[in-house]
Amino acid sequence: MHLETVLRDAAPYALGTLVRRYGQFDACEDAVQEALFAAATSWPTDGIPDSPRAWLTTVADRRLTDSWRSESARRRRELAVVGAEPPGDAEVSDEDDTLRLIFLCCHPALSAPSQLALTLRAVGGLTTAEIASAFLVPEATMAQRISRAKQSIRTAGARFVLPDATDRSQRLVVVLQVLYLIFNEGYAARSGDSLQRSDLTAEAIRITRMLLRLQPDEGEVAGLLALMLLTDARSSARETDDGGLVPLAEQRRDLWDSDAISEGVALLSRTLGRGLVGPYQLQAAIAAVHDEASSDEATDWRQILALYDVLERVAPSPVVTLNRAVALARVAGPRAGLALLGTLDGDARIATSHRLDAVRAHLLERAGDLAEARDAYNRAARAALNRQEQAYLLAQAARVGAALP
Repeated sequence: MHLETVLRDAAPYALGTLVRRYGQFDACEDAVQEALFAAATSWPTDGIPDSPRAWLTTVADRRLTDSWRSESARRRRELAVVGAEPPGDAEVSDEDDTLRLIFLCCHPALSAPSQLALTLRAVGGLTTAEIASAFLVPEATMAQRISRAKQSIRTAGARFVLPDATDRSQRLVVVLQVLYLIFNEGYAARSGDSLQRSDLTAEAIRITRMLLRLQPDEGEVAGLLALMLLTDARSSARETDDGGLVPLAEQRRDLWDSDAISEGVALLSRTLGRGLVGPYQLQAAIAAVHDEASSDEATDWRQILALYDVLERVAPSPVVTLNRAVALARVAGPRAGLALLGTLDGDARIATSHRLDAVRAHLLERAGDLAEARDAYNRAARAALNRQEQAYLLAQAARVGAALP
């Protein structure tokens, strides 16, 4: 098993054990991060221990108690808590604390960016540097964000227990949103040189699988996992050999992961009809229609449009309207899609995104308005932060421009 995979599996168990033992999430999380660094340094040379979870827990426990003992002002109080003798090997519990950790990291006292960063670090096992790189901020900035998030949890008096049924239902919405954001950042990286980051998509899928095992009756958890699987199934066909973007219509479908598609469809089939249908289940249903079509031309766009109509009623957003415009254009023609896109002009929620002009350019090209399409492709390229998307949009602008009379 890969070293990073072992570490990411062991980290939540170690953190959960320490938090249940000592109750101080911020200090325990810092200790586990130190232990992860020690493991990443020593294991490649010494080998992975027989019990990675116990090793990580023991090292983190020692770092934690050593830290407490070094603070003279708190010495007496902390020694009373942890005992005067150096700890022996820590016993790691087999209890899976992942769900408790996820809900704690998504505490309502935290902002959405802080919830996302803390979940990636405490549950996902990513380093502060990795998280900072994913979101294009300096490592020091991300460290401060995480530190403030942990302090906010402590100030709020959050306890390491599952919320009650009412609070859990409300907080689950945030948990799913955080996992969805992690996956999207991996599948379509907002910036940088690479089109996608498989480490983030894999981590989002791994954590969502855990959440589904712990919350098997939550239809939207199953819907989110299905959506991730059905979307990630196309990842190997989304890039050229040199990392360039391949749009959905041009992808080689024989490269799609049929096992992931089958699992996603099966999850969705078990979920739909069991209760109220939420936005993740609807998005998964749309992804399934795409994945089960033998080609772009064979795709049932009327069904996709109908699903987007429902999704826009259930969870309206500019992104849903944008995607619905694409489906509408395939059913009723590009002018109909352009008219719907026009309703997003001036919407601040999508004003800074390149996607509006990218979709507009595509529909203008289909409508035969090549000069306007070229200009829209160029505007989208200027707004795009991901270099592969920039390159693709500039190439489209040049291609359309070359076709002008």
